[in-house]
Amino acid sequence: MKYADLHVHTDFSDGTFSPEKVVEVAAEKKLSCIAICDHDCVDAIEPAMKRAGETGIEIVPGVELTVMKDGKEIHVLGYFVSWKEKWFRETLDRIQKGRVERLQKMLAKLKKFGINLEKSRVIEIAGGKGSVGRLHLARALLEAKAVPSIQAAFNKYIGDFGPCYVKDVGFGPVEALDVISRAKGVSVLAHPQTIGDDSLVQEFIKLGVQGIEVYHTDQSSRQSEKYEKMARDYGLIATGGSDCHGMGKGRVLLGTVKVPYGVVERLRQEAGRISKKGPGSRT
Repeated sequence: MKYADLHVHTDFSDGTFSPEKVVEVAAEKKLSCIAICDHDCVDAIEPAMKRAGETGIEIVPGVELTVMKDGKEIHVLGYFVSWKEKWFRETLDRIQKGRVERLQKMLAKLKKFGINLEKSRVIEIAGGKGSVGRLHLARALLEAKAVPSIQAAFNKYIGDFGPCYVKDVGFGPVEALDVISRAKGVSVLAHPQTIGDDSLVQEFIKLGVQGIEVYHTDQSSRQSEKYEKMARDYGLIATGGSDCHGMGKGRVLLGTVKVPYGVVERLRQEAGRISKKGPGSRT
């Protein structure tokens, strides 16, 4: 059997492994395929594909778009996106610039707690590339000994609605699905359990999302069964992935959640249908 991990991050967003390292670990885990799905960034796809060509690992070009809905952050995965298209990269660049502005606001809030961090250092921790996010800021806080751990940074300062939290920049729900469709990709709602509101899951289904991430490290087997049934009931593609961030979550998750290669084939077929029909064919 061939297996795929369809949710993997690199150090171009908030992972700690380079694209090349991710591919090497995937080979060690005996995976046949991985999807590179950095946050609002596709820059890691090319180096991952180059390294994958030397290992036999297949790379699905993907992205994880940030969606803001009623003050809640929701993530939508896009698979087999046309990641080289200029308009697509420019759209993602706009979000990445907004992330830098968000960082500046969080740094200003941290100063009120007597914590002075340089923006340049946080961006340096992020590798000076891709999307800068809260995990990079948390690492800067740990480096400055302002917190005893990454988790403490979130719990005390920058977690959702914490005293130094600033809501993320992102797309509206319809805009995100349209961007993925225009990029000839397949849209999948990421880790639905973490949304904490199945009415929002239903809303995305009505808007035309084409799949649900049924299997995920943050979802129990019972929760996965619920979303598997939902996928069946609505004719959606049931995907799964570890959401590996290198060592960003304390251990290497790559390959701990995987799906049969047939899921990759179904995503590819759907992407081909979208490509033939053109933008707007997600519904």
